[in-house]
Amino acid sequence: MARIKPTVALRNERAGRNKRKRPAAPAPRAKKPLFPSVNWGKVRLWGVGLVFAGLWILLWGRAYQVQIIRGPRYAEEARRAHVATEVATGRRGSIVDRNGNVLAKSVDVSSVAVRPGNVTDPDGATKLLSSALGIPAPKARKIVTDQKRGFVWVERKVNPRVAEVIRKADVPGVSLVREYERAYPFKHLAGQLLGFVNVDEKGIEGLELAFNDHLSGQQKSRVVQRDAAGRRLHSAATGEMEDLTGENLTLTIDTQVQFFAESALSSGIGAFGARWAACMVVDVPSGDILAWAEYPFFNPNRPAEANLFTRRNKTAMDALEQGSTIKPFLMAAALQEKVITPDSQYDCEKGKWKLRNVVIRDTSPHGTLTARDILKVSSNIGSAKIGMALGAAKYYGYLQRLGFGVRTGLPLAGENKGIVRPAKQWVDIDLATASFGQSFSATIVQMAQAYLCLANDGVKKNLRLVIPNNGSNTGPNNAAANGSGNDGKAGQTAEPERIFSVEVMRQVREMLRSAVEDTGGTGRRAHIDGLVVGGKTGTAQKASGDAYGAGRVASFVGMVPVEEPRYLVIVLLDEPEKNQYGGFVAAPIFKNVALHTMAYHGLLPESTPAQALIEFEREKKALAAEAAAAENTPALAAVVPEAARSHTDKTKPGQTKPDQTKPGAAKPGQAKPGQAKPGPAKAEPAKAEPAKPELVNAVQADGQDNIVPAVVGLSVRKAVENFARKGIVPEIKGEGAVVIRQTPEAGHPLPGAGGKFTIWLGDNS
Repeated sequence: MARIKPTVALRNERAGRNKRKRPAAPAPRAKKPLFPSVNWGKVRLWGVGLVFAGLWILLWGRAYQVQIIRGPRYAEEARRAHVATEVATGRRGSIVDRNGNVLAKSVDVSSVAVRPGNVTDPDGATKLLSSALGIPAPKARKIVTDQKRGFVWVERKVNPRVAEVIRKADVPGVSLVREYERAYPFKHLAGQLLGFVNVDEKGIEGLELAFNDHLSGQQKSRVVQRDAAGRRLHSAATGEMEDLTGENLTLTIDTQVQFFAESALSSGIGAFGARWAACMVVDVPSGDILAWAEYPFFNPNRPAEANLFTRRNKTAMDALEQGSTIKPFLMAAALQEKVITPDSQYDCEKGKWKLRNVVIRDTSPHGTLTARDILKVSSNIGSAKIGMALGAAKYYGYLQRLGFGVRTGLPLAGENKGIVRPAKQWVDIDLATASFGQSFSATIVQMAQAYLCLANDGVKKNLRLVIPNNGSNTGPNNAAANGSGNDGKAGQTAEPERIFSVEVMRQVREMLRSAVEDTGGTGRRAHIDGLVVGGKTGTAQKASGDAYGAGRVASFVGMVPVEEPRYLVIVLLDEPEKNQYGGFVAAPIFKNVALHTMAYHGLLPESTPAQALIEFEREKKALAAEAAAAENTPALAAVVPEAARSHTDKTKPGQTKPDQTKPGAAKPGQAKPGQAKPGPAKAEPAKAEPAKPELVNAVQADGQDNIVPAVVGLSVRKAVENFARKGIVPEIKGEGAVVIRQTPEAGHPLPGAGGKFTIWLGDNS
């Protein structure tokens, strides 16, 4: 029996047999390379290099496109987004009077603007404009979302309260732009003379127009950086700009005398009524115009509230037939030509004379009168006969030399040259009527120029309205340089010209004295106790179409004291209502102005009634209050800046300029023979003499205290008002809307005359 092998052994045996039977697998054959001669490692290395080179070329190409090809455009877009070019305009120069009182000044204000491209919160910007400025919400929304416009003015020159609201809100895209606003702190004082400016501070009328180039601030471009909200960060290159402020303008006007003239006109119009009235005061030794007043008043702070007639500078722009105030020039010409003497007699035809079918009448009937009495009673018939004896050619020649028919040459815009037809066109009736001031027209400025010749002993010299800067003979007073439009035919002369002899002037001024001081004179209402006044009344018919109508022009021209004139005062009322004669309506206004002007300069004699001087002191205090009443403007900070003082008259108060006293004239405080002795005087009208103790006591009894007011923490306007109530105009330093410091401190006694008051400004913080 066969032996059975174990299972494990059997399995191993079978496995061995099977292994021997399986054939061995053939060895794999090596692949042949495609390009046996190519070094594929180098190929791969070069491939990677080429890829990186291509990418590098593309990168540099893009950089070239951005930096070189499109670079200028991208740079311009970035510059517009963050850097802007602004045109900086300097502050307009101030206009000051002869004593440095500011009549016109530009002050800082803020305007609201929107840059729609920088607005990130249209809802917030809309709400701010609507609530702060009162703009309807739909309109405000349209402004802030109008992407077609890069810059939009929303409201120009807002008040400080609104500006503070906009500033604190700090809404991106809504910004405040610094601008300037013209302010006239004395309101209507010399309003027509000063004129006004538009919203961009360009002169529109008056001296603001005539001296626009002189006053305007300079313009200069500068680059500034802005943040994402469009707000200016700082100057990008040159830092702070140099001073671009315009030149200041110093006038010969004296604010006190101007106030007297305007007050007198207001009272006179209130009593007699008139279409308009004017008054001019001239300092005879210097030819300086101290007052240039018109009524109705014009407040240049609010020009839109006045019509064109009120704004018009009628003193220089309106030529009227002047009437009998022309007669002194006829007398002077006839005396100079020796056609008459003061005692020459003429038949005045009992008040009615027919010349070539034209009847000439006098106000009152007179028989035979001397030339002296013809002027005293203002006889038209007597004047016409003297004119006929003189002849048209000679009379016309004197009128022309006195400045009629030509502009005076004062630096004024739109000055009228009047109408005086050549003598060859005159017939007998023209000569007769011209002899008593009809048939030709003249402005008040021309009358002042002509009467200045009579007051100046027959020597014609120029009126002066502007004090040249630094005392030079060139500058803003050069009419050719300031656009006054005198077209080379101005009446200003390089050197004074003698027209009449001293003796003839003495005789004419004696006639003028008689017209005021003697019984029967037409100017009796111009008499001032203690002073010798000379003057001439005038009542002229006004032309209406081709004939004379019912309208009249009443006037009075006077000089005081008449023997050695110091002041020349001209008053004119157009179409007075209650009385048409110059002796009734214009002479009292002259008296008012002359009395106050003489008192202001300390030239009244001791015999002047004390009550008149007390009223004078009260009116001086009222002038200070005028400065504080400029409503709705920030102009109450109108004190005299140092820059303004540098352009004012360098003569010290009480000091006489060497060239402003006539040879042979009496010194101030010295009486001429037959003339009342004046009180203490100043030859140059610069500052009022301190009031007498009894007058000061009488004025202070009105209830004003003597304590320095507390103004720290108040607005500029309120602070100046508080000082003005005490007759004080403080000096203001710094910038801001609130007073942060004052000297003297509140509660201290008011210092005496000449005391200095200063307030410093800052912001609300």
